[in-house]
Amino acid sequence: MTSVSVPKIRDSRDQDQFLTILTREEALVRFEAALFPRAMPAEARLLAAALGYPLARDIVADVDVPPFDRSNVDGFAVRSADLASASEASPVRFVLNDEVIGCGTAPSRPVLSGTATSISTGGPLPRGADAIVMVEHTHPVGISAIDIRRAASPGQFVSYAGSDIARGEAVLRAGTVIGSREIGMCAACGIAQVSVVRRPRVAVISTGDELVQPGEMLRPAAIYDTNGAIVSAAIHENGGEAVFLGAIADDEQQLEAAMRKALATSDMLVLSGGTSKGAGDVSHRIIARLGKPGIIAHGVALKPGKPLCLAVCDGKPVVILPGFPTSAMFTFHDMIVPVLRRMAGLPPRSDAKVTAKVPVRIASELGRTEFVMVSLVDGTEGLIAYPSGKGSGAITSFAQADGFLKIDALADQMAAGSEAEVTLFTPHVRVPDLVIVGSHCTGLDLVTAPLARAGLVVRSIAVGSLGGLAAAKRGECDIAPIHLFDEKSETYNTPFLSDGLELVPGWRRMQGIVFRAGDARFEGLSAQAAVRAALADPGCTMVNRNQGAGTRILIDRLLGEARPDGYWNQPKSHNAVAAAIAQARADWGMTIAPVAHASGLGFIALAEEHYDLALVTARKQRPAVQAFLDALASEETRAALKQAGFRPA
Repeated sequence: MTSVSVPKIRDSRDQDQFLTILTREEALVRFEAALFPRAMPAEARLLAAALGYPLARDIVADVDVPPFDRSNVDGFAVRSADLASASEASPVRFVLNDEVIGCGTAPSRPVLSGTATSISTGGPLPRGADAIVMVEHTHPVGISAIDIRRAASPGQFVSYAGSDIARGEAVLRAGTVIGSREIGMCAACGIAQVSVVRRPRVAVISTGDELVQPGEMLRPAAIYDTNGAIVSAAIHENGGEAVFLGAIADDEQQLEAAMRKALATSDMLVLSGGTSKGAGDVSHRIIARLGKPGIIAHGVALKPGKPLCLAVCDGKPVVILPGFPTSAMFTFHDMIVPVLRRMAGLPPRSDAKVTAKVPVRIASELGRTEFVMVSLVDGTEGLIAYPSGKGSGAITSFAQADGFLKIDALADQMAAGSEAEVTLFTPHVRVPDLVIVGSHCTGLDLVTAPLARAGLVVRSIAVGSLGGLAAAKRGECDIAPIHLFDEKSETYNTPFLSDGLELVPGWRRMQGIVFRAGDARFEGLSAQAAVRAALADPGCTMVNRNQGAGTRILIDRLLGEARPDGYWNQPKSHNAVAAAIAQARADWGMTIAPVAHASGLGFIALAEEHYDLALVTARKQRPAVQAFLDALASEETRAALKQAGFRPA
């Protein structure tokens, strides 16, 4: 094995910033070289409690399995030599011995020449017998004799002692992961307890002043701690025993005390947050004081995941993951799981891979290996991989993706139409029954709910109206939800359809001006008057929508040539607009009525937006598409849409 030098300890002042950025491969090699080889702590576990654990040492059988010669069928134990002349024309008659050998019954009488003993499957072979004749191949003669019309070879239907497992044979090797089959083999050998590799105890700490645990009240500017839960679950999935110690504020003294206590009681410490250059990020500075050799790598050429910090403190691995959930999970699975599984005595994870076409160009950053999460759908010529595009802070992008593809560090993009290898998050990919690509709306969830209850898999990919139409034209989806306004005809959606697409009316969403309730600048005004009032107040800040959105077209028509403060703040969803206003980062914007009401905001109606569905005609008769259309037309769904604030078409 090639020796790898571990970096020298740096002065703690040097560790206040990113160290030299390492490649993924170099960082992993250095990390493993500082940790291995190492002894695998073992523990004894009862067989029933050993499921999923790797064996710490070989298991050698102390007994033969089976422990005696036994019958494989129901029949009669005989001497095969007595049947040498047996045939259909010349049967051989046997006198029955006055015993029946069943499972667990020790034979008491030998089988002499010309006699036979009734025996059940699994029964021990009696003395003198060397073959079994199936009961189907015999004919009773009264109650004390049988005729046999076919010969039998020695050993026929007999399992000999030790033919399955021989005494002294290595039944299972060290490192074998105990499953149901292995438990069966141990039980057959009479083994009730096995020595297994003890699961590494991994302490998990989330860091950051902004973190609140799920179930607690979310204070202003705070977020729920997702990393603590997801990292702990990933540790359990990969052979570790996670101990979540909660979230610690960015206080160096408090955090150091927590880290020291965690290392004293655990085999490994995983933190999230505190790896970048921010003044509040202190985790990496503490490592220099926790043990040798300290930081191995701080900064890895990965996207997402550049701020990853890897350290070893007196033989124990310490990992500081990036704070954003997607970055944290990618780096954990790619860089930490190999080390954790090795510590747990488990084999490397075997990831399933498929090949898929990427329909859109994916820009990348030169010099950093980039992982891009994708959702898989069935195209006309194979699988299509849609990038999620939600960013490293989006937990849903990780949870909803099927897998990820890798863009090499030397590439600045992956061209549209490229064939890419996709590493799956699960062993198998189930292509969805219904694929919806386009603009998302909460009303869509109400329509697809009956399909999910019926066991259909629905994949909804939010790429906007124009992106959905492009996907529909390429045959990559069944339905493309759209809400596009054509200024020339002053109609929605129909002018944007092309050959092969037909419009299915969906529902109407009232668009309007949204503001904080009680703001005198807007209360009681029409939409047009409200915009004029906003433009007349230099201190009034708006929040816009992204280019290409139907809402953006309405806003631009109201503004004309005006470009007020906040115009270039262009979030991609109605909810983001409402959040900006509710949190006083903006004073007004445009969204739909259900979102405004859910956020407790004031709302001035402007115009109904048509949220319709562009259906790929060639896919109309597919069962899942028909199920969607039936759900859309059902009274139950229409009532649910009305209750949510929409008006069914």
